[in-house]
Amino acid sequence: MSEDDLIAVVGMACRAPGAPDVTALWRNLRAGADAVRRFTPDELAAAGLPAADPTYVPAFGYLDGLEDFDAALFGYTDAEAALLDPQHRIFLEAAWWALEDAGLDPARGTAQIGVFAGCGADRYLRHHLLGNPAVAPAGALPDDWDDALAGGTSDYLPTRVAYALGLTGPAVAVQTACSSSLVAVCQAAQSLLDFRCDVAVAGGAAVASTRQRGYRHRPGGTWSADGVCRPYDADATGQVFGNGGGAVVLKRLADAVADGDHVHGVLAGWAVNNDGAARAGFTVPGVAGQAAVVAEALAAADWDADTVGFVEGHGSGTAVGDAIEIEALTRAFRPSTGRTGYCVLGSAKAGLGNLDAAAGVLGLIKAVLAVRDGVIPPTLHFRRPHPDVDLAATPFTVSAAAREWPGPRRAGVSSFGLGGTNAHVLVQSAPSRPDGPAAAGWLLLPLSAGSPAALRELAARLAAWPAPQQPVADLAYTLAVGRRPLPHRAAVLCQDVADATQALAAIADGTPVAPPAAAPAELREQAATWLGGGNVPPGAGRRVPVPGYPFQRRRHWIEPRAGARV
Repeated sequence: MSEDDLIAVVGMACRAPGAPDVTALWRNLRAGADAVRRFTPDELAAAGLPAADPTYVPAFGYLDGLEDFDAALFGYTDAEAALLDPQHRIFLEAAWWALEDAGLDPARGTAQIGVFAGCGADRYLRHHLLGNPAVAPAGALPDDWDDALAGGTSDYLPTRVAYALGLTGPAVAVQTACSSSLVAVCQAAQSLLDFRCDVAVAGGAAVASTRQRGYRHRPGGTWSADGVCRPYDADATGQVFGNGGGAVVLKRLADAVADGDHVHGVLAGWAVNNDGAARAGFTVPGVAGQAAVVAEALAAADWDADTVGFVEGHGSGTAVGDAIEIEALTRAFRPSTGRTGYCVLGSAKAGLGNLDAAAGVLGLIKAVLAVRDGVIPPTLHFRRPHPDVDLAATPFTVSAAAREWPGPRRAGVSSFGLGGTNAHVLVQSAPSRPDGPAAAGWLLLPLSAGSPAALRELAARLAAWPAPQQPVADLAYTLAVGRRPLPHRAAVLCQDVADATQALAAIADGTPVAPPAAAPAELREQAATWLGGGNVPPGAGRRVPVPGYPFQRRRHWIEPRAGARV
């Protein structure tokens, strides 16, 4: 793949078990934290579940705050928000945050922004809304709720985001089961190369259950016998599911460099295929298909497998699936390398659970962070390889401890969907970024939020952010060009980090901040314009990742109808 065909990851966002954002996710992954919840008998009893059943495994990658949503920010009434599928809520917020992380406000400029996304089954619609007397007497649904209910199905996830955020590029639903969000990334990257959009948001969300619950284990099934997911391990007995979602923002690398964007990582190649009939059954993965999709991605990137130091695998912790995956990877790598044990194979599912349609984008985010920061996180619960897999004869090793990873860094990401749709994406380190223009003198930091409480919380987050190694001029520029203007506003005039931190802390405490008399009159006029509802011209600076918007979530929820399996 030529330099003109590289795709930059300029924004990322997620919510995952134990991790409300990307920063928390990366901290947990590096520390080897297990975010799968083990529910107590009291918690199970409160949910009406069988605490005393010996076949019941009380483990799940639960996502706190599933019932809560910042409805007002996205223009929903309380009644509309209560009907909104939690998967749509998760992805709406992830798309908003990812665009903020990229320093992009869709309302500014003429760039066409596309959205490619998938989600899990419509459980909220089926189990919470349809046939529920709490929604309508006798289970009937009022005509004026038709749009809200139709918008709760998986088909409408990307178009909902396009409408809410004003995105005018392609809005495409991708539904390939567990590989949905990584296939969405591949579709988005190809759309950028074909110039069908200028920016693309890609990812997915999944809510496998809306209750604090586990599952009944069946011997020989794909669910873990003890609630522990052990990818590639001899003691693996199956997977654990979970809730979550994530999004990445992609641009053509040449455009990202020209626009002065912060680039987290670079997509150098990708491929999507299907196993077809060359497998033991519809739900069984195929060696040939998986090997082919990895080989195709390597060929597209023009990489030797010898240069790939890390693969974030599908790694669901089933003995059959993991063995097939390692055999397929080995087949794809062997034409260009005879080395053994040099490439680390890992899986985030060990600590998060299988996030279904969101699993692929979470794996991609993990790989991008690994190549960015030069650390390969550990794979939890790994002790020794499965005896059916001669791991020592393959290019791969699995590490139970974090590893430093010197550059240059290249990684692969796999995601395989039930039904046979496979995706593989190759990631490399971002190019070095030149220093931004030196800014001297006074700067204006324009803040806005949807409510006074959100404005104070935003100021608190920003007060903790500025640091000498990140010029305040970049913060001022990013706030001016990369944040959607909202009605509740504040303005900070400052000369350096100390000025900015002091003023932001005062706003966070609810203390009025007057423009310093020493500030230039022109800048004080711009601050007044901003406070009056206008926009401000950006100064010199670069887009940088800064803390995301503090969503003011409230409960918007309808309990499941009696007898529903959720």
